[in-house]
Amino acid sequence: MAKGNKSEHMKKLILLLACAASFSSSFSQSKVEQAKRWADSVMLTLSKDQKIAQLMIIRAHSNLGAAHVQQVTELIQKYNVGGLCFFQGGPVRQANLTNFYQSIAQTPLLITIDGEWGLGMRLDSVVSLPRQLMLGAVQDASLAYGYGKILGEQCKRMGIQVNFAPVVDVNNNPNNPVINDRSFGEDRYKVALFGVQVMKGMQDMGVMACAKHFPGHGDTETDSHYDLPIISKTKSQLDSLELYPFRELFESGVGSVMIGHLYIPAIDNTKSQATSLSYNNVTKLLREELRYKGLTFTDALEMQGVKKFYPDGAASVQSLIAGNDLLCLPSDIPAAIKKIKTALKKKKLHWDDLNSRVHRVLMAKYLHGLAELKPIDTNNLVNDLNVKTDAFKKLLAQKSATLVRNEQQMLPLSTAAMSFVSKVTGAEKRIAYVAIGAVTENGMTQKMRNELKADVFFFSYKSDAGRILSLVELIKHNYSHVVIGLHGYSRRPQNNFGISSTALQLTNSLLQLPNAALVLFGNPYAMKNFCDAKNALVCYEDDAYTQQAAFDIIYGNQKPTGKLPVTVCEQLKFGTGITYTDPKQAGLPRSLLAPEKFATVDSIVTDAIEKKAFPGCVVMAVKDGKIAFEKAYGYYTYEQQEPMTTESVFDMASVTKICATTISVMKLYEEGKLDLKKRLGDYLPWVNGSNKQDLLIEDILLHQAGLKSWIPFYKETIDTNSGIPSAQLYVNGPSETYNVRVADTFYMRNDWVDTMYQRILQSEMGQYGKYVYSDNDFIFLGKIVEQLTGQTLDEYVRTTFYQPLQLAATGFRPLNHLPVNRIVPTEREVQFRRQLLRGDVHDPGAAMFGGIAGHAGLFSTAYELAMILQMLNNGGTIGNQTFFKSETVQKFIAYGSENSRRGLGFDKPEKDNATRKEPYPALLVSPSTFGHTGYTGTGVWGDPENKIVYIFLSNRVYPEGGTNTKLLTLNVRGKVQDAIYKVLLGK
Repeated sequence: MAKGNKSEHMKKLILLLACAASFSSSFSQSKVEQAKRWADSVMLTLSKDQKIAQLMIIRAHSNLGAAHVQQVTELIQKYNVGGLCFFQGGPVRQANLTNFYQSIAQTPLLITIDGEWGLGMRLDSVVSLPRQLMLGAVQDASLAYGYGKILGEQCKRMGIQVNFAPVVDVNNNPNNPVINDRSFGEDRYKVALFGVQVMKGMQDMGVMACAKHFPGHGDTETDSHYDLPIISKTKSQLDSLELYPFRELFESGVGSVMIGHLYIPAIDNTKSQATSLSYNNVTKLLREELRYKGLTFTDALEMQGVKKFYPDGAASVQSLIAGNDLLCLPSDIPAAIKKIKTALKKKKLHWDDLNSRVHRVLMAKYLHGLAELKPIDTNNLVNDLNVKTDAFKKLLAQKSATLVRNEQQMLPLSTAAMSFVSKVTGAEKRIAYVAIGAVTENGMTQKMRNELKADVFFFSYKSDAGRILSLVELIKHNYSHVVIGLHGYSRRPQNNFGISSTALQLTNSLLQLPNAALVLFGNPYAMKNFCDAKNALVCYEDDAYTQQAAFDIIYGNQKPTGKLPVTVCEQLKFGTGITYTDPKQAGLPRSLLAPEKFATVDSIVTDAIEKKAFPGCVVMAVKDGKIAFEKAYGYYTYEQQEPMTTESVFDMASVTKICATTISVMKLYEEGKLDLKKRLGDYLPWVNGSNKQDLLIEDILLHQAGLKSWIPFYKETIDTNSGIPSAQLYVNGPSETYNVRVADTFYMRNDWVDTMYQRILQSEMGQYGKYVYSDNDFIFLGKIVEQLTGQTLDEYVRTTFYQPLQLAATGFRPLNHLPVNRIVPTEREVQFRRQLLRGDVHDPGAAMFGGIAGHAGLFSTAYELAMILQMLNNGGTIGNQTFFKSETVQKFIAYGSENSRRGLGFDKPEKDNATRKEPYPALLVSPSTFGHTGYTGTGVWGDPENKIVYIFLSNRVYPEGGTNTKLLTLNVRGKVQDAIYKVLLGK
């Protein structure tokens, strides 16, 4: 063997051994050691042919009869194949076959399935979940986790260890015939976020997820089932878009990845070489450059994307040469084994490599329970598989429905249309529902007919064009409102989704009528035909739940919250989605004043941006419970690449103290669970014995308990010699021991959290009763909330306040539920985390507590913060919801100390504000005003007397941190607040 070949072989072997250790990030070290020992013992029982066959996954069905079962049986018994991939059939039949196949296998079989949207995708009697694109329209990533959890529970119940999901291809080509609505959408950040959450949902249930189709199948118009797609992108283009979601899932610990059949010359320009067979792609890019350590599966080797160019077992050989672990669906097992053995003899493959891969596969089998195999119990199986699907489909339908146009304010219909109909006698004036693509009654037509008293017209895709003119004329002269529902069209983009030209003609003719609205039930890309519609609602399925959600929005029972996950046309881009206030829920209606009234605000903010006080901001003012002013200025950064929007999410810094911790304390106080006159030690036993045990809760809320203002915990963790964070305390990825995320690829050892609490307990005390603003006060208060509720602070405040208020963006650890491009970056931290912070809390102490602390960690938008402040302005109520008694609110927002301006938890104006040289927070606020500012450049204030809420959000710490004090020295927040007050109060 040549020296160069030996070197390359050793390099590959070292890489494989490193991959074998990768399971430690997902399983305990003892479990991994047990898996190694079990794999070692099984390896001793395998012949060379059986070792090769262990790397093969073969096709299995439960609906193809005895001949197919016999064929699978022979392959298991003769070759000892590694696993099965189940396709169509029935749940009980598949369970029985799984039990049988496992009973005859010498080595336990790895059972896999391609169940992207649930086992209903493959099995009769099982309800399917919606495609991923519908999930991509949702704004709450917790639903993605729930989606993955259901997938995992179904697979676990069916004895399946690997589900080939989620799809993390970024679908940026609307004509993609194979990915399309299987993707979460076109935004890499959302694809990554939702992919991670689906993966976590599955793997938390003990089922291995599989990120596919690496390195990205989204930008092609060729179906790899039939030919080899070509993607002509540069490496940098791939790196910035297609590879981004894969990197995020790799970092988050996805158990496996599926390699797609794609021809990408920028990665490998070998003629007709699919990425699944490419050493450059699998070993150099995936393993070496991206450092992926999990299992790799090829996409099906029977697909024409590879079989056309590598027939009769050649694809299997080349897949292993490329560096893959497992071969999915090799079409000829005997031929593949024979050719692999030939490649081994010719040193194109090496037994050391192959043995390492077999060992890893066996370890995965052990870690997923196959060493202690139990037969699948078929009792109540179908019911168990379906127990959660209906409720989840209903929730997803409600959360995804997307209102893309409402120019005439036609929706909801009930207020305008029903009141009109009730006054009109006879049949000449009412609502028409035209069900295009439907030929019989469905849930939507019944609802429209029964509850809105609409007349329903059916028009199939085969209907004659002669009906169009007469139908349009009939509706034009006899109906005040028309709703057009587009039903039953194809999911695939070919032939314009199967929508006939006559259906298009009728739809567009009806849309020219006044008071016409369109509802799409299916793939949103079909909306490209109706980009000029004045009123349009996009749904993503055509089932009973989606039809119910659509009707509820039309009728006014529910407000739309979805956003387009893809760009449909120039008028309807990614992120389009209109929301309006549902009168039955809390909300802030808009009553925007003329923009020119706020010219002074524009001038102050523009001047501040020009002077680089901050790169951008969002300003909002609410008067009498209605939004009077809302505007975004500038950009996320001084590089001006991402414009600020009113939906931008900011790190709230110390605003966390009131909008998370204080309102939680208020609730516990009102419920009688917390006595402000009691001691800290009465609620936190672990402080007893320290000089903190006798601090009164009331004094802690007022920042006059004598606690030190803050402790720079991170400085103790910096190595004094190197000046960098200690390698003993921080690692690049999460594990059982290092599971406190402090920043991207920056995880702290778990036990250091206890050390930080000890540092607070050991800190010196100041003068009791003297006002000293302190973060430590609220760290203690956050722990009291957790002690009394049995929930983490983030969970308690989310379930008690944010969810009832329908606040989708507000919360801790925003990267777990929001795409990163909605989150405004803060500091480019040099000394500690040594990176740009975006989505990880700016405050280093809160970061070291895992992103959840009583003093910092909350992220939110201007609108959602205004909801919280308005609720407090109202005395604890908003809409038809009551969160506090008015006396509770009054107690906490009033001046609470003789020694300072503070209220209980809340900041207040200076008591002599009217005569001060520098009034705080502004001159024109009333003494009833309450709120807080944040170090990152935020400020929120409620003023019950003047019935005003004022929100100012910026990221003044970008990029150098707190050294930029221009926001303060220019008094931007106070000047803007006074300018707004002058407009709203007519001064």
